[in-house]
Amino acid sequence: MKRVLLFLLTNLGVMLVLGLAVQLLGLNQFLSANGLNLGSLLGFALVMGFGGAFISLLISKPVAKWTTRLQVINGSPDATHAWLVATVARFSAAAGIRTPEVGIYEGPPNAFATGAFKNSALVAVSTGLLQSMTREEVEAVIGHEVAHVANGDMVTMTLIQGVMNTFVVFLSRVVGYVVDKLVLRNNQDGPGVGYYVTTVVLDLLLGVLAALVVAWFSRQREFRADAGAAQLMGRKQPMIHALARLQGLDPGEMPKALQAMGISARPGSWLAWFSSHPPMAQRIERLQQASLT
Repeated sequence: MKRVLLFLLTNLGVMLVLGLAVQLLGLNQFLSANGLNLGSLLGFALVMGFGGAFISLLISKPVAKWTTRLQVINGSPDATHAWLVATVARFSAAAGIRTPEVGIYEGPPNAFATGAFKNSALVAVSTGLLQSMTREEVEAVIGHEVAHVANGDMVTMTLIQGVMNTFVVFLSRVVGYVVDKLVLRNNQDGPGVGYYVTTVVLDLLLGVLAALVVAWFSRQREFRADAGAAQLMGRKQPMIHALARLQGLDPGEMPKALQAMGISARPGSWLAWFSSHPPMAQRIERLQQASLT
């Protein structure tokens, strides 16, 4: 309920900030006089900005199951499956959330958590992870994913993505109208070529800036989940060992919808600014410096 309320308040906050910015800049009268209805644009920007992000969040679990072809193992009699479910249940109880569904999927060493609500989430590990790591390291990875769920990271990233999308849609169209009507002096009814060209260009440029902001927030939540795993286990070394192990393994390519939610991602030189995950060495260093409370 708190996350839903936060989502609604964020929508309202974005609308108020955008409306206030236009008023302070004196654009409201000009834009209305030239055929741009500010209220309609705000509504359009919010629907476009949050609609897709929110729908993606709601369908994240079934999409994850379908794209990874994972096997849900809750209730399985297999000893390894029972151990995984018991580990997730133990950490979930410590984190104060309901035990998520637990799954295994075929693939390189990786794991992820997803779901629209923290009390109906999904935690999954790959066969490659189970084959490449010790049980204690796997437990640390599971703790990391449970921390993601307990922190509400899936909803938080949806909110951030929605806010960024809204600003991109709104600002690109406002600037497009200014260029079309004021700079190019298009006096015809409706938008001209200048509006459409400017909007497309700014959608691309502002979209890149928005991706940088979203990626930065994503990297911060990885640090927080690493620390959360250490808290759940009562010590830092298992998570440090798990990160060190992952540093030498190829995590493979996760489905695009799940890339930000994996325990690991491929490094990317100058593209690191766009990465959803910090470098492993940086995560290890941050965790080593963290203090358990």
